[in-house]
Amino acid sequence: MKKRTFDIIFIILATAILIVFSEYHVLEKYIAFAIIPILVAYFLGQYSQKNFKN
Repeated sequence: MKKRTFDIIFIILATAILIVFSEYHVLEKYIAFAIIPILVAYFLGQYSQKNFKN
């Protein structure tokens, strides 16, 4: 899998999850946990850079 494909899949997945959470008003209750997806994205980026070097 290429790095670009991995990035696009992650962006689509993250967007879908945020849309679902927004529709059910989950984001309003748990806004303090917003740092967790940012950390997940950071570590996935580190993983993809190590494993999918161009």
